[in-house]
Amino acid sequence: MINFTVGPVTASEEVLSIGTEQLPYFRTAEFSEIMLENEKYILKYSKAGRNARAVFMTCSSTGSMEAVIMNCFTKRDKLLVINGGNFGQRFADLCEIHEIPYVSIALEYGKKLRKEKLYEYDGQDFTGLLVNVDETSTGVLYDVEMLGEFCEKNHLFFVCDCVSSFLADSFDMEKLKADIMITGSQKVLACPPGISIIVFSEKAVERVNCLKTRSMYFNLKSMLKDQERGQTPFTPAVGILLQINVRLKEIERLGGVDKEVERVALQAKDFREKIKGLPFMLISESPANAVTPLHPLSANAYEIVLRLKEEYGIWVCPNGGELRDYLFRVGHIGALSHEDNSTLVKAFQDLKLRGLL
Repeated sequence: MINFTVGPVTASEEVLSIGTEQLPYFRTAEFSEIMLENEKYILKYSKAGRNARAVFMTCSSTGSMEAVIMNCFTKRDKLLVINGGNFGQRFADLCEIHEIPYVSIALEYGKKLRKEKLYEYDGQDFTGLLVNVDETSTGVLYDVEMLGEFCEKNHLFFVCDCVSSFLADSFDMEKLKADIMITGSQKVLACPPGISIIVFSEKAVERVNCLKTRSMYFNLKSMLKDQERGQTPFTPAVGILLQINVRLKEIERLGGVDKEVERVALQAKDFREKIKGLPFMLISESPANAVTPLHPLSANAYEIVLRLKEEYGIWVCPNGGELRDYLFRVGHIGALSHEDNSTLVKAFQDLKLRGLL
């Protein structure tokens, strides 16, 4: 199978080889050294500022989203949520669950957030802003520089879910004055799912340490304290953390973060050029590098997903809910090549010849 989903994605042979090894005991100096090295690389690649920190959560990235809501905000806050799809809605849902006051900026599917829309909320009593930088359900990349300027002007605590955009689109945490960045192991890091990473600015570390959180497992104060010595409060996904270490070094060896962003961008550009002339509509006004959402003009999107899997040995991403039959997504992350793009495009062309596209 060729995997064009957006997670889990195809891993390199070097990363895969670690998954075949016996797991070591982790309460050791050797494992602590690996964890500290992982933090060093993550801080470097996110371009975090002075005294920034990172922790490694054994959960999906939704767990980290919830941990941030629980540890960084209280009922005295009032948050602004950028909501352009399933993952923006997830932030809104988490605010509801934890009774954090919020206002949702609802956007049409595929539409970018425009400055005039954002500044309707300027000068109001908000204390934080939550955004999924790449709204993965629709492939929209939000203007984080615009959002960062807005947050700085309004003194907002700025939370960036970069789960699909980290290492796929340019992101400079210090320059943007972002307070939190979240990502996951199964995206451009191209490791198995199970680890989510939270990066904290110095201000975010201070905020977490000042607030009281009623949680044991999702207590970020405990995570930060244990990570000082390269450990976690509870048993982590040891094997994935070892694979992440190999992958971070692989990125460094291949030219670093900017080179990795460039590679993903070229993979996306190649695919988008090759599908010109096929009966698809690109719905994203501001396309992210990690994924291309496609609306088939004369076929059912979910049926195409199934045919590609069953007849051509190709995985692409379906959408859920009301977008299931309207939209599917093609990922550009993981160990994919331009030749893989050509294989997928040939499958599309064949479907068209058969009258199925």
